[in-house]
Amino acid sequence: MENFILVVYLLGLSILFGFGMHGIVMLYYYHKTSKISEPDMNLPEELPHVTVQLPMYNEMYVIERLLAAVCNFDYPKDKLEIQVLDDSTDETINIAQRLVSYYREEGYDINYIHRDNRQGFKAGALKHGLSLAKGEFVAIFDADFVPKKDFLLKTIPQFNNKNVGCVQTRWEHLNEEYSLLTRALALALDGHFAIEQQVRNKAGFFIQFNGTAGIWRKETIIDAGNWQEDTLTEDMDLSFRAQLKGWKFVFLNNVTSPAELPADINALKTQQFRWTKGAVETAKKILPQVFKSDQPLKIKLESFVLLTSNIVFPFIILVALLNIPLVIIKNNVSGYDEFYTMMSIFVLASISTFLFYLYGQRALHLDWRKRLLFFPIFLGGSMGMAVNNTKAVIEALINKKSGFERTPKYNIVSNSDDWRKKKYVQKTLKGTVIFELILTLYFLVGVGISLYYLEIAAIPFQLMFLFGFGAVGALSLKHALAK
Repeated sequence: MENFILVVYLLGLSILFGFGMHGIVMLYYYHKTSKISEPDMNLPEELPHVTVQLPMYNEMYVIERLLAAVCNFDYPKDKLEIQVLDDSTDETINIAQRLVSYYREEGYDINYIHRDNRQGFKAGALKHGLSLAKGEFVAIFDADFVPKKDFLLKTIPQFNNKNVGCVQTRWEHLNEEYSLLTRALALALDGHFAIEQQVRNKAGFFIQFNGTAGIWRKETIIDAGNWQEDTLTEDMDLSFRAQLKGWKFVFLNNVTSPAELPADINALKTQQFRWTKGAVETAKKILPQVFKSDQPLKIKLESFVLLTSNIVFPFIILVALLNIPLVIIKNNVSGYDEFYTMMSIFVLASISTFLFYLYGQRALHLDWRKRLLFFPIFLGGSMGMAVNNTKAVIEALINKKSGFERTPKYNIVSNSDDWRKKKYVQKTLKGTVIFELILTLYFLVGVGISLYYLEIAAIPFQLMFLFGFGAVGALSLKHALAK
């Protein structure tokens, strides 16, 4: 039994180590490509016709803010079409219709497109809108975004290169300082955009369209097979199909699009579940095509990491559960000293992860040292989300389909804003909360066992698991019961 536990623990730790050390690979390319500047191109002599698609479902709190921002674009009205792709079933319908009528009277080419069903969810709405779109290019914004007025003027020039099919901008955060939750989430997203997206793009790897705050060449979408609804991450799916077709993507780190971060942890769980499950679904669909393609080996390997990174969550649970039995075995069964000595190398993965986010913050913020103080909260929260996300991974692997459950938005910007009284707050607790709280008690016992055996080296990791599962579980209860 001891051998079995140690082998399984080593397997789980090795997988986490492999994905964790990938941060070093990103930092290597970060330094290697640091002198490569973003493509600097001029606006074409004749501005092209652009369609802006705004897919939404029950967004009564943010639709007015979104439409005001889009209609404030610094772009000729006769070259701009706006599609409000509304699948709503509540008051959002009336609000959207009123706003569309108002802006149409102001001279905007704006259309309200409502579907009686949510067939295909967001992918279905985008596909339906595309069939009606007049524009040569299609910009997409989710309802929680407030795009800047110069968005089109800064992205359209990239399409002077006829091979460019999509331009993605970096997300900014409207409410980063609202809570510890939003600060930790902002740190995570900054790492993704400032390091992963930027480095992959500059190094020539495939990147993903993040579903919003980007603009497509309409021809690219059609050539790649259009929007498809068989995964929950239709954006990632289309991105890879387009790049496998030979289209180039451009990521603009210096062009930003502000958005609202989830302030409610249950809303965040919904978002993370969809992203995690969709990524695994996309990996199953796309990876065979990637490996069969004539792309260089390094692109295939990096695509594998990008598409499969969410597989770490079940192994986080596995390693967490076996950590305490390992302490007991170490102190009661002899003969494994070399094994424990060898395991010290796995600490390098934690260092790699820290450096990855350090560089992400340093690349974007002057006060990056202060922001890094939230790294332990982010790391613990990431571990705490493992139960929620493991469920997503398992469902994707066994082909269990689920609907596109959108992330509620509440128009939370300032610290005085309160989401708890809003309509879309999720009051139903999911079963994963029970497991999160059980794991909290498990690691409370584990810390006691480690103290008993004076296994000081194990205590920081167990405290991290204790904090992560405890914080996520308790906050889920608190936010679900909020009045």
